[in-house]
Amino acid sequence: MKILIAGGTGFLGESLEKYYTQKGAQVFILTRKPKRNNEIKWDAQTLGEWKNKVEGADVLINLTGKSVDCRYHEKNKKEIYTSRTDSTAVLQQAVDQCIIKPKVWLNAASATIYVHSETQMNTEENGVIGDDFSMNICKSWEKEFFKVQDEKVRKVALRTSIVLGNTGGAFPKLRMITKLGLGGRQGSGQQKVSWIHIEDFCGAIDWIITHENINGPINITAPGPVSNETLMTEMRKHLKIPFGLNAVVWQLEIASLFLNTETELLLKSRNVYPEKLLKTGFQFSYPELDKALHQLLKN
Repeated sequence: MKILIAGGTGFLGESLEKYYTQKGAQVFILTRKPKRNNEIKWDAQTLGEWKNKVEGADVLINLTGKSVDCRYHEKNKKEIYTSRTDSTAVLQQAVDQCIIKPKVWLNAASATIYVHSETQMNTEENGVIGDDFSMNICKSWEKEFFKVQDEKVRKVALRTSIVLGNTGGAFPKLRMITKLGLGGRQGSGQQKVSWIHIEDFCGAIDWIITHENINGPINITAPGPVSNETLMTEMRKHLKIPFGLNAVVWQLEIASLFLNTETELLLKSRNVYPEKLLKTGFQFSYPELDKALHQLLKN
C-alpha cells in the first residue's frame, strides 16, 4: 500500500509513519523541509513536483496546519486559517489532475468544532456546532474539504481530540506540570476533556481506511471523556505525586501570556463521543483513561 501524508513530520504524522512502515506500507511525507529519502518538498499552497506522489497513492492523509498552541492575534489567526484551507485546496487540485486517484482521503479536522459542553455528549449526528474563532476555523476547513465530491475518492474528516502519547502533543507537558506539583484542576475543573491514546488513534485511522462504508466527519476520541479535575487527579495518582496546585482562570490568563498560548486550550469543555467508530465495530485498546495512563506512564 502506498500512503502519502501531507504535513507528516509532527507527532501524529510520525506515529502513523511508524505504524504503517511496520505493516509493510510505502509511506511518503510532504513537508516544507525534507530531510529523508521519503520526504518530498512542498509549500502547502501551490502545485509542484510533489503532485506526482499523489498519482496512484492508495491513501492520502492531510495533517497540515499551524499549531493552535499560540496567541490568537491577527497574524496567527490568519496563519491558522490559511494553513488549513490552502493545503486542503491545493491537494484537491492535485487529486483532480490524477489519472489514478487516491481511493481514500483523510483530512485532519478537530473536535473543537463542537460547542463548550459539560453535560451534552456531542456525536457526529447530534453534536452542536457553534460560532467563534476556533469553531469557525473548523467549519471553514471541512467546507473546503467537502466542497468537491468525487465518487472515486472517499473523503473522511478526522475530528480529533487530544491525542495522548509520550513522544509529542499535550501529554509530555501534562506529565511535566504534574511532576512539578502544578497538576491540580484548571479553572473550575468541570470542563470535559476528550482524549484518545496514540495507539488507538493509529488503529482508528487504519479502521477507517479499511472500512469503505465510513465517510464524512468522524469523531476520533475515546468513548470516555473525563473532567479536567479527574484527568489531573489520575495523572497525580499514576505519577505518585501527592499534591497539585489548582489554577484559577485569572492565573491561567497570566500564565498563558508568558507561555505564548491561549486559555481556551485548557478551559473549553470538549465533550465528544465516537459514535461512528463504535457503530462500525471499532474496538478501543484503551477505552478508559486509567488504562491509557497506566500504559503511558509504566516506565
